Amino acid sequence: METKPAVSTLAALAHDVRLTVYRMLVEAGDDGMAAGEISDRIGMHKATLSNHLKILLAAGVVDQERRSRSLIYRARPERVVALSRLLVEG
Repeated sequence: METKPAVSTLAALAHDVRLTVYRMLVEAGDDGMAAGEISDRIGMHKATLSNHLKILLAAGVVDQERRSRSLIYRARPERVVALSRLLVEG
């Protein structure tokens, strides 16, 4: 992983809400979670959550899929694994 994507990944996860959402999505696995479900679980207004999800998407640590009327979000742990390798192995 190059330095610029590493900084983007770190910045995206360096917020308590975004880190919480990312960890929830990791636990959800391949099924992912709908934005509404995430919002309900963390008790955050959907518009505010949407801003956090956009940051996670831009950093490449989550992806989204439209399923009917819902947006489903999934973690992309390979990006965080690559970051971990960069930090530990150089």
